Amino acid sequence: MNSAEVDAYLRRLGVEQPAWPTVDVLRELHLRHLQSVPFENLSIHLGEEIVLEEKRLLDKVVGARRGGFCYELNGMFGALLTALGYDVTLLAARVYGEEGRPGIPYDHLALKVRTVDGGEWLADVGFGANSHYPLAFEARAEQRDPGGVFRIVEAGPDAAGVRGDSAEALDLDVVGDGSPQYRLEMRPRVLGDFVAGAWWHSTSAASHFVRSLVCSRLTEDGGRVTLSGRALTVTAADGAREVRELGSDAEVLAAYRERFGIGLAAVPVVGGLVGRAG
Repeated sequence: MNSAEVDAYLRRLGVEQPAWPTVDVLRELHLRHLQSVPFENLSIHLGEEIVLEEKRLLDKVVGARRGGFCYELNGMFGALLTALGYDVTLLAARVYGEEGRPGIPYDHLALKVRTVDGGEWLADVGFGANSHYPLAFEARAEQRDPGGVFRIVEAGPDAAGVRGDSAEALDLDVVGDGSPQYRLEMRPRVLGDFVAGAWWHSTSAASHFVRSLVCSRLTEDGGRVTLSGRALTVTAADGAREVRELGSDAEVLAAYRERFGIGLAAVPVVGGLVGRAG
């Protein structure tokens, strides 16, 4: 990522060029990314190819002012942090399902980030509703965040009795408000390692991304706005929720534009078909 691309990315987030890659700057970038770049799976239902290459992702997230899902968002954020001088490691994770077992390999992409003022941090701007700020990677006590109470703990056996045991160290479980979110592997990865996971999530009938539409971002007041199909949900920082069903295609397109800054020519629908505006 060259300096002009870095500047464009920072403008997308609404932040100034930082002087040093410190933890305070990382916290600001993390929060602003969650507020500015939506978590969304629209490409799957618009027939758009998902390509895990830095230039293509930059064109989408910065050039077209779109969002994406974990591989795209954390892949891009990791590239930005690297360009700003952070030491970034891509990590694979398996997301816990309703049955209490971790999902497929390369199910999720998260970032381990080292700052110049010491310490390692778990950064994740691609998991939807999650921590607003990076989590201290080596801490095992509770970490309180506006998004909830989190812990990073050594992984025990999963529901099938399988204990995390990657090549370099025991796996770690990320726990949010008492529920396991995902299991992190400690072996460093590169973006290309996640191509198979992205393909599965964008094509398999078993993937919830294929079965549903979502576009969601953190709001500036600490709440969240989410458009799932035609249901627009606005959640306040105190947890109060307002849900409204949008009637016409014009209302849906206006919500994408006004709430998320995404301009679409037609309404995406589950299954890859496209409804016409009207």
